[in-house]
Amino acid sequence: MACETWSEKLDLYLDGELSQSDAPALSAHLRTCGDCASRVLEKLQLKRSIATAGKQYEASPEFRKKITNSIGKESRSPQAGWLWKLLVVPAVLVVILSLGVQFFVRRENARRMLVYSELADLHVAALASANPVDVISSDRHTVKPWFQGKIPFSFNLPELQGTDFTLVGGRLAYLGQTPGAQLIYQLRKHEISVFIFQDRGGEAAALPSGTTRALSFTEENWIENGLHYFVIGDVGGADIEALSKLLRGAG
Repeated sequence: MACETWSEKLDLYLDGELSQSDAPALSAHLRTCGDCASRVLEKLQLKRSIATAGKQYEASPEFRKKITNSIGKESRSPQAGWLWKLLVVPAVLVVILSLGVQFFVRRENARRMLVYSELADLHVAALASANPVDVISSDRHTVKPWFQGKIPFSFNLPELQGTDFTLVGGRLAYLGQTPGAQLIYQLRKHEISVFIFQDRGGEAAALPSGTTRALSFTEENWIENGLHYFVIGDVGGADIEALSKLLRGAG
């Protein structure tokens, strides 16, 4: 009966439209129900395939530059009458500039949301998996060495004694074909993912720092010592900030 109730809400969960009260309950259900977890993974794979296909039709920088140059030439072409130039040309330029700004803002927002979406997918996929971590340990001195030789960088993990956070373990993760580490922490029956990748610029580097509400999750990211950190989970901003502060202190 529980599966019938949650099966109708899987798409809402993946699209970040599930209520804050239902999201943790569904996450808990996915960890105990293999059928629903498999359906979530299938839907995630479909989303990624669609996102990859969509990138194939994105206008290249060379094509956008060609169009921009073409518009510029037309705007400089001689026109009859100084009055027409004084009245019409500025108006056309304002329209073009306005459209250009709107296109740039929408494109940047779309790119940022794509990064958030990929991270949310990785977080959900780990929780829905029968084996959410590759190395199971609450000891940071066990989890950190496991990544040696598997990723091209090293990182530090914080001491959690005296806090409400518990380290569950870690696994390999990939963001834009870049390998990194995914650490999973538990807080009051909520799971929080910490992703660590090398800072290579691109869409991820353009994300605004600080705490953000993206999809169904709260997220915080920052760049430190050449590494890009992402903390994401279905908890409040104060909890995300508290874990982020511990990670910054460890670094």
